[in-house]
Amino acid sequence: MKLSIIGSSDAFGSGGRLQTCFHVAHASGAFLIDCGATALIGLERQGLDPNSISTIFVSHLHGDHFSGLIWWMIHAVHVAKREAPLTVVGPAGIEERYVTATEALFPGTSACNRPFPLVFRTYEDYVPLSEGGVTVKPFVVSHPSGATSYGLRFDVDGKTLAFSGDTEWVENLVPLSQGTDLFICECFAFEREARFHLNWRTIKANLPRLEAKHILLTHLGPEALANQNAMRHERVSIAHDGLEFDI
Repeated sequence: MKLSIIGSSDAFGSGGRLQTCFHVAHASGAFLIDCGATALIGLERQGLDPNSISTIFVSHLHGDHFSGLIWWMIHAVHVAKREAPLTVVGPAGIEERYVTATEALFPGTSACNRPFPLVFRTYEDYVPLSEGGVTVKPFVVSHPSGATSYGLRFDVDGKTLAFSGDTEWVENLVPLSQGTDLFICECFAFEREARFHLNWRTIKANLPRLEAKHILLTHLGPEALANQNAMRHERVSIAHDGLEFDI
């Protein structure tokens, strides 16, 4: 399994980085974790074909995590000429949120004829869901987005990858990360409190409880970026756009 960081920024592109998006290639295909507005830009920069991606898993319904779907679908029809089926998995209400956002930006687009099957599926709290050769288990986290926000734990090719999504500290981060080969964890701030987000001070204090082989910090805001040299631990590294991990 190979992880490519397509976008590693907060919602505001701090540090000139792209919005949240992770590409995972595995034995039977490829999927995305989140699809921020800049997803297509990042995929093109890294030479990754959107048509090779069969599933997009969305952690929560904030624009910097799902709104890339709007451009994705238009591109799939008019540029990429996609024919392969696509499944989007997300919180309850994801299809309605996608349609609302699409119609606000490109009226009439959501009703266009697509030359490929598009299916929306939704999570049930803590219930494993299998799609495209991948099993994902959603853990409830704390980040209001108009629907339940989730941390996601993926089992594929005998490996386990987890993503915190956006959240303040919740005890669910412990079982979410436990025993994983890689835990991608948001770290918006360094020391200051950021409501509904994590900071390095909190993550560092809980490192003994986050029993992942390796922890990759993402979604860094300005304060965290300015102090990233102080965010050091043998099991911790910091994500940046274009970074690749073999898991």
